[in-house]
Amino acid sequence: MQIKDVETFIVGTPEGAPGGRYFLFVKLTSDGGVTGWGEAYGATFGPKVMAAAIEDVAARHLVGHDPHDIEAFFRRCYSSGFTQRPDLSMMACYSALEMACWDIVGKEAGKPVHALIGGRVHEALRSYTYLYPADGPIYPDEASGKTVYNDPDMAAENAVRWVEQGFTAVKFDPAGPYTQYDPHQPLLTDIERSAAMMKAVREAVGTRADILFGTHGQFTPSGAARMAKAIEACDPLWFEEPVPPDMPEAMAEFAAKTSIPVATGERLTTKYEFQRLLALGAAQIVQPNCGRSGGIWETKKIAAIAEVHHALVAPHCYCGPVVAAANIQLAASTPNFLILEAIKDWGGFHAELLKIPLKIENGYTVIPDAPGLGVEIDEAVARANPYEGTHLHLGMAETPVQP
Repeated sequence: MQIKDVETFIVGTPEGAPGGRYFLFVKLTSDGGVTGWGEAYGATFGPKVMAAAIEDVAARHLVGHDPHDIEAFFRRCYSSGFTQRPDLSMMACYSALEMACWDIVGKEAGKPVHALIGGRVHEALRSYTYLYPADGPIYPDEASGKTVYNDPDMAAENAVRWVEQGFTAVKFDPAGPYTQYDPHQPLLTDIERSAAMMKAVREAVGTRADILFGTHGQFTPSGAARMAKAIEACDPLWFEEPVPPDMPEAMAEFAAKTSIPVATGERLTTKYEFQRLLALGAAQIVQPNCGRSGGIWETKKIAAIAEVHHALVAPHCYCGPVVAAANIQLAASTPNFLILEAIKDWGGFHAELLKIPLKIENGYTVIPDAPGLGVEIDEAVARANPYEGTHLHLGMAETPVQP
């Protein structure tokens, strides 16, 4: 068996929908006519550049090769251009292609991917969602300026709604802006607001749900410690990405200052970066995103390294349904799995893109048993929603935080 054809799709999301401005999918076809789907979580370059990069990586390192040969494919990509070091953009391309290879391999074998990478150890996957508004866009209400990320009452009400649907954990990030100039010290107003938000949500959900405190690497170690002290009484399950991802030593410094477990990893890639993080004791929960971390097999290795350190795995997903499917296959076979990031209840545009949508029942994501990744993109929907813009998938504020 060999990979014969490659096609990329840049699919625009509805205005204000969660998951980013667009999803970047790749479709591989084998010489036997079997198709496999992958998705890149790549934010470094514009969508057309990333799509072209995926096609270039496929042409150089995958077309004409057997999709079973994952290890050899990884080494070709990891070493491409005399690099042999973690490269976010290359690994986003590789990750998309790698999970598409697994999709083909699973379909050829007639088995879901989790059955091929160690077997299923979970019957369903505990999941969490951000405190997305019940309806409409996730961005601020222009009339009031209030959102579930800055108004304690709205956050508490929204949290209760998700918990009543069965979720046993919810996440939000009320800690203020994150910018290209971070890390910074949190403003006192940001600390005060975060503490009030945490208190309101905790009082609303009680012990029915964990609270996941999200940040985006915006603080210095001492600044994150000040924030952690203010919210510690609410017993969050984790403090996410307290400092930027470039210095795990700084994250280890923060981890030593708080009782709140540290979670991080959406901006890391390959076992090398995660091993360094874990060896320093910088995190107790890792959050690889299969669309960036190195695909399914490399992330399986990351999970094994975490297991050695008694750390847990909480796959990250702020992108589309194919990364979600890859995360699910990985988590199903991971003994030290903690919780899965869901986009609401996998409804909305995520569901529209799939022939058979992903499902959540009582706060747990159902593990598909269909061969491969267990999902199929509806090409008619994907082709009907092209993204023609030039924006990046995600971004940061361009000016420093000022008191």
